Parts: sequence; structure tokens; C-alpha cells
Amino acid sequence: MFIRNEDFRSFLRNYPMVSLIVAINLIIFLLVHFQMAGGSVLSFMVEANAGIAMGEYWRLVTPIFLHYAFFHVLFNCFSIILFAPALERILGKFLFVLAFLFCGVIGNLATYWLEPLTYQSLGASGAIFGLFGIYVYMVLFRKDLIDRMNSQLIITILIFSLISTFFTSNVNIVAHLFGFIGGLLIAPPVLSRVPIGYSWYPNSRSRTRGHYQGTTVTFDPDRWKKRLKRQATAKKVVWGLITLFILFGLLSYLIR
Repeated sequence: MFIRNEDFRSFLRNYPMVSLIVAINLIIFLLVHFQMAGGSVLSFMVEANAGIAMGEYWRLVTPIFLHYAFFHVLFNCFSIILFAPALERILGKFLFVLAFLFCGVIGNLATYWLEPLTYQSLGASGAIFGLFGIYVYMVLFRKDLIDRMNSQLIITILIFSLISTFFTSNVNIVAHLFGFIGGLLIAPPVLSRVPIGYSWYPNSRSRTRGHYQGTTVTFDPDRWKKRLKRQATAKKVVWGLITLFILFGLLSYLIR
């Protein structure tokens, strides 16, 4: 699900919106950092709370496509290429772009509300954390859309990303946390139209996956109870870890 083995042309064909978002980020980065109207682009697009307070509401959207350094844009574009393609296939072009922008805007709105007027920020990290939020919703409530291996992978990456958020300097903690929350909020409506068992794979001819259960027939009258109990325990553990890290982040923000 998160392994990219397409060639460049196939990637562009299969994931046009992901490709467009990455291209916009790279083009704007070049404009800003190679003296091609860089200063004016940066001042116009950056998330500046003072500007938003004066009615410059485009600053809630434009920072999603703005980055301050090469490794910043490289890491975020790599994250988009890695985690966004499956969601574009699952949600469709329009809903994917809507979800991506919604999560980024939620992160920037929270930044405006919680940070001082002098605060400025930029980057696609809030929107990327929103993608994590959608995946976590899938892990918990739409298991038919994501297998166990990828579920474990996304939870591990999320926890690592949250930890690095709290211990890395010059990071907009508010945008990361609320971008993630935005993903959890928008996941139910955008995934409600996705049929059960939908296969996101580009070359799949069927909209449903087949599940081979083996040839041995066994009967365990308590198997459903056991499965539900394991699922309930897993949900409690995941939500407990997420809640713990969010509370830790908010506490770090309040006492800094």
C-alpha cells in the first residue's frame, strides 16, 4: 500500500492529483529560493496570523504549498508520494484534494486561534498528518480498506511522527495535531461512499478483494467474541497512545 514501484509515467497516470500537489510544492520552492520573485511569493503565501486577522484568508491555504528549506520540501514531498496515492485511489480525485486541503486548513486555523498574532508558519505537514488521521480511522473502523501489515506500519509511523513533533525545534505542533484531528473528522463522510472491500490497487479489475481462508473447515462457537474482544482491546490501545501523545504535546505547548 505504501510501496511505490511504478515508473514515472505510470505514477502520473495513476495519481494525477498527488502528482499535481507535489509539482506545485516544488515549483513554488524554486520560485522562492532561486530569486524568482521569491521574497514577494514568500510574504504573500506564508501563514501570518497578523495577516489573517486583517482579512487575508488565503493564508489559511497557501502555506500548505510553501516550504523554507530543501530538506523541508524534500521530506514533505516524499511523505506525500508515499502516503497519498492509496487515498487518491480510494477517495477519488475530488474528495482526496478536498480532504488534503481541509486537514491543512484546520491545522492553520488552529494555529491562528492558539498562537500569537506575530506567529508565522509554512509547510504541508498539517495536511500530511491529516492523511495519517484518515488512515487511523480506516485502521479502527474500515478494516476492509487496509490490511494488518499496513495498519501496523501506519500506527508505528504516526507514533514516531508525533514524538518527533514534540522534540524537534521550529515545528508547528498545533498544525500537526489539529491536522491529524482534521483527518479523523473528515474520514467518516469521505469514506462513507467507498464500498466495503473496495480494492485501491490501480491494476485491480475488481472492486472487491478475495480472501482465501484455506481448505480446513473448523468451528469455534466463540471465535466472533474473541475477534471482537481483540479488536476492542486494539482500539483502546491505539486511542490511548494517540490521546497520550496529543495531551503531552498540548502540555509541552502550554508550558513552553
